[in-house]
Amino acid sequence: MIHLGDYNTLTIDHVADQGLYLTGDEKTGDILLPQRYVTPQMQVGDAVEVFVYLDQQERIIATTEQPLARVGQFAFLQVAWANQYGAFLHWGLLKDLFCPFREQKQRMQRGKGYIVYVKEDEATHRLMATAKLEKYLEPASPHGNDRTIEAPSGTVGGAERAEGAGAKHGQPCDCLIWQKTDLGFKAIVDNRYQGQLYDNQIFQPLRTGDRLTAYIDHVREDGKIDLTLQPTGHRQTLDFAQVLLRYLHENDGRCNLGDHSPAEIIADRFQVSKKTFKRAIGDLYRRRLIVITDEGIRLSDNTM
Repeated sequence: MIHLGDYNTLTIDHVADQGLYLTGDEKTGDILLPQRYVTPQMQVGDAVEVFVYLDQQERIIATTEQPLARVGQFAFLQVAWANQYGAFLHWGLLKDLFCPFREQKQRMQRGKGYIVYVKEDEATHRLMATAKLEKYLEPASPHGNDRTIEAPSGTVGGAERAEGAGAKHGQPCDCLIWQKTDLGFKAIVDNRYQGQLYDNQIFQPLRTGDRLTAYIDHVREDGKIDLTLQPTGHRQTLDFAQVLLRYLHENDGRCNLGDHSPAEIIADRFQVSKKTFKRAIGDLYRRRLIVITDEGIRLSDNTM
């Protein structure tokens, strides 16, 4: 079965002047891979991975180009041009992706970027984008203290995700920054759930369209996920303890910040919360790697 708006592995059936024809199914028939995408290594009988979509004449066609998103995915796409019917978005292919006015939450403007969801229109079977994202996000289900949500398969945002695995408190997830709010930033989590990053947990510049690894902090009863950009709990403490230790080695063994330093100064210098900073100090002190002084902290004599 051919999956429109997605990658398909197809067999080269025969050669033509316009390119290679790949074996499709009963509905599509053979699918053209235009000459511009053909390489000398491609031979009849070979299996090739291609992206299948509709060309300017709404014919099914294959390409070796890689779009910025496929059907069923959210992405940050820029408007290439617009007409009386809607906007056309750059998505990495020769033909731009259409977003009709009825699928826009605000009138899209040329040159600006928007978070959209890529879908196949049920009536026309054409590929299109929609900015009305909420209907394509599902609630995550909290399960007691584990706060478990089902994770999609594949590798996203640098975090390996296993089929059927659960995303628990502290587990990494793919995070697409959606929009600024009074509380911080809305985000799309693992291409599936709605998340929230709070201002007091953000220690780096963020903007709509940024994609990064975040960490599950809590799954709320409404199915939305509270996120943090730092590893949580013991792992976070160990990670930052190493950062702090390296800082001391690179700064003559001393740091003029300590338990009583203002949270704002700690965040400005190290991009972590005061709670994480104090835990790291405690960890290094218990390991006898640092000494706590009135001026801050310093490396212990044996560490120096």
